[in-house]
Amino acid sequence: MRMRNPKYKDEVLSNCPFLIKDAIDFGNNNPIEVEIGMGKGNFILNKALNNPDINYIGVEKYSSVAAVAIKKMLDYNLPNLKVIISDVKDLEELLKNKVNVIYLNFSDPWPKKRHAKRRLTSPDFLKLYDNFFKDKCLIIMKTDNDDLFSYSLDSLKEYGYEIDEISYDLQKEDMPNIMTEYEEKFSKEGIKIKYLKVIK
Repeated sequence: MRMRNPKYKDEVLSNCPFLIKDAIDFGNNNPIEVEIGMGKGNFILNKALNNPDINYIGVEKYSSVAAVAIKKMLDYNLPNLKVIISDVKDLEELLKNKVNVIYLNFSDPWPKKRHAKRRLTSPDFLKLYDNFFKDKCLIIMKTDNDDLFSYSLDSLKEYGYEIDEISYDLQKEDMPNIMTEYEEKFSKEGIKIKYLKVIK
């Protein structure tokens, strides 16, 4: 079910200084990392707070959800964090040859076979991401969904990606990890989080 528009949506979006509309300019040449489907923004905000020498872009399709994230981000107004409200399929020109890392956190699994092309790790999307990357292709994925994880492993390997890191229970791993809102909820419920880092 899609989230209702928060009352403050129009005000937040109209006054957001870091909302990208037609060009990306951080004023530096630092690496750019993008989260596709940033949700309420906890992950990308904390990445930007912890890594001031990396530029971050949160992409969110739904303005109602983006408004919630932006409201949090306005308290910090970080120079290395920007937001795009758009379907990722419409960003080929805007992101062309600019991205170093793509994060796919708890993407919609689209469980029905007839909807497989909508999964963010389907070949159609992987082909799109090829245009985004500046140099090598690096994707980092987290999900609670076993079927999506299995599908993604096969799709990424068939497309030429090599596994750099993998975990079927991220919370048991000794590695730095910034949680999303979904991840915090699922972890408290004892649901295992799957993690994948691939390079091409």
